[in-house]
Amino acid sequence: MGRISVTIKDIARVAGVSHSTVSRALADSPLISSETKARIRRLADEMGYSPSALGRGLVTRRSGTIGLVVTTITDPFIGEVVQGIEETALSCQYNTILCNSNSEPERELKTVRALREKRVDAIIVTSSRVGSLYLAHLRGAGVPIVLINNQAAGDYIHSVIIDDLHGGELAGRYLASLGHRRVAYIAGPIWARASGIRLQGCRRALAEAGTDIPPELVLVGNGRPDGGMQAANELLHRGLPVTAIFCYNDMTAVGVLTALHRAGLRVPEDVSVIGYDDVAIAAHLFPPLTTVAQPKYALGQRAMEMALALINGEPGVRDVVLPPALIERESCQRV
Repeated sequence: MGRISVTIKDIARVAGVSHSTVSRALADSPLISSETKARIRRLADEMGYSPSALGRGLVTRRSGTIGLVVTTITDPFIGEVVQGIEETALSCQYNTILCNSNSEPERELKTVRALREKRVDAIIVTSSRVGSLYLAHLRGAGVPIVLINNQAAGDYIHSVIIDDLHGGELAGRYLASLGHRRVAYIAGPIWARASGIRLQGCRRALAEAGTDIPPELVLVGNGRPDGGMQAANELLHRGLPVTAIFCYNDMTAVGVLTALHRAGLRVPEDVSVIGYDDVAIAAHLFPPLTTVAQPKYALGQRAMEMALALINGEPGVRDVVLPPALIERESCQRV
């Protein structure tokens, strides 16, 4: 036999008050005293009362649900961002619907439309590839949309991003302080706007030390270990004409470390390697990876807070830029 749901009328009968009083108390109405609110909420908890999302939505015209679109659920970076979103959402009595765009702009746009049809209250998109071509479609979704680390050109109203120019500068300045003057950069996917910004920052810092990363030492990667391996093997084929390798992200660095190990080279004795993101595995690689950390949980948390502010019509909601930080471990050394 299925469990019988507890209703507001049941609580009212036990409390000896009208069902409207219970409704107002549970809705935190100022018309009800704090003592009565506390007593009714305690009864509701003891009786196992669960408010109807459908009924609540009919009153508030909200679903209590946030749509979340990620590039890929296999990326450990995304996992920590999603954790920040979900935990913040749950603390505010919101649920999330997770969708995977597979880094495809058309699929991402279709996913946003599908979420709108599910009547979500807002949509958060991580590492979006949707560019200015689709801006009108996004605005036409009719709900707030917050982009995290947007990877495509275009103007957006609401976004939370990392200061990737400063992140690149941190990497370049650190390598220069260790005496590195021959540095290679393994880039991210062609569509990744952040990749070029990180390179720009690194070059700016190296220029202060009187050096640069020449175009021939900028190799194309894909943000995954296999891309890092392929690029590192290309450097090895050229005789490894560098003392340090700066990677677009930590997953690229994983591939680089593997390729160098298979070639019989030691990190950092023969070549230094620095990553970007500080995913959980970075501290457990051999050697532990020096990297530029993104505040991944905070990215998700701030995006969710922004979405809630927009849902509630709060004025003056502004874009957020979060700072990265250098995490020094054991994969770099002085030359």
